[in-house]
Amino acid sequence: QVQLVESGGGLVQAGGSLRLSCAASGRTFSSYALGWFRQAPGKEREFVAAIRWSGATYYADSMKGRFTISRDNAKNKNTVYLQMNSLKPEDTAVYYCALRDRPGYSFYTYDYPYWGQGTQVTVSS
Repeated sequence: QVQLVESGGGLVQAGGSLRLSCAASGRTFSSYALGWFRQAPGKEREFVAAIRWSGATYYADSMKGRFTISRDNAKNKNTVYLQMNSLKPEDTAVYYCALRDRPGYSFYTYDYPYWGQGTQVTVSS
């Protein structure tokens, strides 16, 4: 089994920054992609960013330049981060990390079988 635990959410003013963390534990994979998704009230869950086991990164167009996904490359460290800058009220959502046990990344939630519980990000105007 895989466990994903997000942290780092909170309340921030517009223009501020937050860094989310996703700690993965349990079963390991030789190739994978770890993605961040978000879901605002009344909206579908949407792709934010992903990082592959190779280190390659991908972003939704609306996040490019503001959000940065990265990972802790130290041995036995399985943590992925999402640095969010220049936050806007429309970034308010529950942010989830998810793991895909395949080498390629995906925009689609159904391609990720493992999910964390989510962390709330609220951006005030």
